[in-house]
Amino acid sequence: MNDDRHPGVASAELTAIVEALIFASPEPITPRMLYRLLADEPKEDVAAAVEALRTDYNQRPGLQFVDVAGGYQIVTRPELHEWVRRLFHERSTLKLTVQALETLAVIAYKQPITAVEISEVRGVNTAGVLGTLLERHLVKIVGRRSVVGRPFLYATTKEFLIRFGLKDLSDLPRVEDMAEALGFDPPAGLTEITPRDDMLPLGDDDGNETVSDVASQESVSGDKE
Repeated sequence: MNDDRHPGVASAELTAIVEALIFASPEPITPRMLYRLLADEPKEDVAAAVEALRTDYNQRPGLQFVDVAGGYQIVTRPELHEWVRRLFHERSTLKLTVQALETLAVIAYKQPITAVEISEVRGVNTAGVLGTLLERHLVKIVGRRSVVGRPFLYATTKEFLIRFGLKDLSDLPRVEDMAEALGFDPPAGLTEITPRDDMLPLGDDDGNETVSDVASQESVSGDKE
């Protein structure tokens, strides 16, 4: 697309292409990916196209442009989610139990954390719930604690950020606000916790042990709640 526009000013065509790429991508599309796909375009023009879209979508009544999980997405506005759910008859398999939501909240705010530490916060065994969260790709194994037995350490994933509309872990709301939004009472041991300074940064989900590894090494069984 050779034209006479000034650097840093996106053409209508480039803006349309960027919009199409963001809309068509099944996952948040990162600036790096956009620059690679549009390698013939100046980066400042691609960035200008992104900002033009952001401004344009501020005026859209049904859709919004969001920064999530290190990338960009075009999504429906939160106040319209009930209508969208009616269209798709939200699959029950995607719903999480209260126990799973509590466990996910503990991991989100205390990561990296072991299964024993999660149980201490919640006051109940969490093995079965962890298996569910691993299968849903909402949490992952990120290493082992350097103590006797070397237990697995759990942390949230990129899928967690996408599902909950967070740009990164610094976007986590107060524990009470998250619990209220998701419709459960936070465990007593979690209500005073705020995101920690030593939280693991968001990484890729490659190279982590699988659910079957956890099952064989930690005897993941059903919920004991």
